[in-house]
Amino acid sequence: MKQPKARILVVEDDTALLRGLLDVLVFNGYEVKGAEDGGLGLRVGVDEQFDLILLDVMLPTLDGFSICKEIRKEKPTQGIIIITAKGAEDDIVTGFKAGADDYITKPFSLREVMVRVEAVLRRTGKNIGDEEVHCRDIFFDGKNLVGRIKDHSVELTRREMDIIIYLNRHKDRIVSKKELLIEVWHYADADIETRTVDIHMLKLRKKISALIGDTPLITTIRGEGYRLETG
Repeated sequence: MKQPKARILVVEDDTALLRGLLDVLVFNGYEVKGAEDGGLGLRVGVDEQFDLILLDVMLPTLDGFSICKEIRKEKPTQGIIIITAKGAEDDIVTGFKAGADDYITKPFSLREVMVRVEAVLRRTGKNIGDEEVHCRDIFFDGKNLVGRIKDHSVELTRREMDIIIYLNRHKDRIVSKKELLIEVWHYADADIETRTVDIHMLKLRKKISALIGDTPLITTIRGEGYRLETG
């Protein structure tokens, strides 16, 4: 008998949508469990072992952001994807701040669901590294996830640190958004529409500017990608 590829929890209060997601995931070989209530979803997510959790934002008893934060505290490496309403970019930003790995926007295609699910499963627990980066007087500490200059410091997410490490490794050239999606986010289909990179870059730049002001450390080359300015 073929073993399931991974175990996935779906927390979604729309019964029809929950059933549809569970069916799609089962069809693609995953073992699944569903919950229609936020409080129940949190208990199941903490008490049981899952490779990935799909988490709607608007839920009865407890919202998705709160669940994400609590699960992230208990299980730092847990794969989490939030499900948001179309055009709710604030929800996406809030979800990333809460610790989500990626997002899916309603209404979504089955292809998009599988691309994002498979990408998070590929990269869960496979961070680029815990190395240190020294750039423009900033010390980026991959082990403790902080950026520091003299007595000032900012906290970094794992993904933000991965971006810095990857750009530093390739500081002699421009790195495209597609390359980041493949190498940092582990997307198999990097042509799918997503603002994940843009949102992470915006957050990361704000943190860097808090340390060194408005002089850009990461430059956007229009139509090409990003470059780390080390000089």
